[in-house]
Formats: sequence, C-alpha cells, structure tokens
Amino acid sequence: MLAAAIADRLPALGRPAVMVPATGFYRPASVRLEHGRTDADARYTDWLDTGALTREVLAPVGPGGSGEYLPVLWDLQRDRAARLPARPMPAGGVLLVPGGLLQGVGLPFDLVVHLRVSAAARRRRTASDRAWELPAYDRYDEEVDPMALADAVVLADHVDRPALVLAGRLVN
Repeated sequence: MLAAAIADRLPALGRPAVMVPATGFYRPASVRLEHGRTDADARYTDWLDTGALTREVLAPVGPGGSGEYLPVLWDLQRDRAARLPARPMPAGGVLLVPGGLLQGVGLPFDLVVHLRVSAAARRRRTASDRAWELPAYDRYDEEVDPMALADAVVLADHVDRPALVLAGRLVN
C-alpha cells in the first residue's frame, strides 16, 4: 500500500512511477515450497528469484540498461511463467519494488524505504494462517538489520500513526 501511495503521488511531482512487486519474481512452487508450504527458512531464503529480478528489471532500467523491464516473471496463481512482454521505462521514471525480505540479498537498489513493524506488532496483526512466516521476519531482523541498511524507515506499528525516520532522526 505504501508503494502504491508513493507511485500515485510521483507523477504530480513530474516523475512517472512504475511498480513491480517482488512477488512477481517468486520462484515456481516446486522450488519455493520444496520443504513444505510452511517452512519459515525456505520463506526467508528460497522464495525470491533475485537473479531474475536483477536480470529482468533492475539491470535493464539501471545505467547502461535497455530501458525495458519485465513487469512480472511468474504467475503465482497458475504457477507458470506469466509470459508478459517487456515494457519501456518512462523517461525520468521511478521504479518501485515493494516486497518483504528484500534487503541483504544483493539487489542493486538506489534507495530503500523499510516499512518497520516490530515483532510484537507483527504477531498481533498476522493472520493465523500466515503465522508460520513470522520466524522468517524475525531472522531477517536479526541477520540483516534492515533498519540500519535503509535510507528511510517508516515505523508502522500503528497503521493510523506511521512515523518517518530519515538518517536516524524522526520526521514529523
């Protein structure tokens, strides 16, 4: 929702926006779910195809790239290749890649905004059928420290009162 809100506002600032959700670059179910549908370690390490996301999106829209990106690689509903054509990146456009567990895997992002939800708030707000994923996010917080790596952090424990932190200082 945060990425969509940013994408909606950027054109008014003279910057076209393209949103490519990381979920469109998840691996096929045969790989993603090899250790079962509720394996938190696999959720943390095996779901995202970082090579494909870099090859099909980040490198082409980056310096020296072709300027054409693939909006989605894998259709999760049908568990098969999406087979969508590449699209041109608008001149001066901003690429937004929303998704979880994206830092610390070597993706060449220019800027990272981390949506921070504390472990306690995650536990309160996560549906019971998704609770198996919580250890993956706990591990991510411990191993990657995404708040330290991010350029900006949105503290989102209270959805109705988010707070923005830039370079270690709270912005009102």
